[in-house]
Amino acid sequence: MALIHRISRLFKADFHAVLDRIEEPEILLRQAIREMEDDLADREQGIARRAHDQQTLAARRGELENRVVEIDSQLDLCFQSKKDDLSKSLIRRKLETQRILKQLDTKYAANDETLDGQRATLAENRATLDSLRQKAELVAQRVPPQAGDDSAFDDLGRMTREMTIGDDEVEIAFLHEQSRRQSS
Repeated sequence: MALIHRISRLFKADFHAVLDRIEEPEILLRQAIREMEDDLADREQGIARRAHDQQTLAARRGELENRVVEIDSQLDLCFQSKKDDLSKSLIRRKLETQRILKQLDTKYAANDETLDGQRATLAENRATLDSLRQKAELVAQRVPPQAGDDSAFDDLGRMTREMTIGDDEVEIAFLHEQSRRQSS
């Protein structure tokens, strides 16, 4: 049983190696970029809808605040005229309006927080997409390997790791550039 299992693992490994050779990294990378672009477009539409909702909430808030001001002026008139029944009715409307305003403020704040998070995620995804595009350009420009040649460019994962630039490298390069320009 163990022998059959080991042999089947060898066949699977050979089969996967053949598939890895058949697949073209450029095509897979281009497809990943297209899918990411589609996802970014969907996210941008979602953010635009949420931003529109935020504007609608702000407009509704303005209307409700104007209504409270209007009710206050009507209350002043009712108290001057000593119309207690009408005053109580207006106070009820004012309290209802203030309660709606409070709920609206809560919804506005939650929507604003979600919108900020979505915008931050979108910015990160755009940066990732730009990085993938640059890597795709490098892969597209590489020289095709000769038969039996296992160059470093065949390992896309390795190339990606080598292309990643750390914050420390950027900081050091920035300091070098800054000092070079100050001495000029």
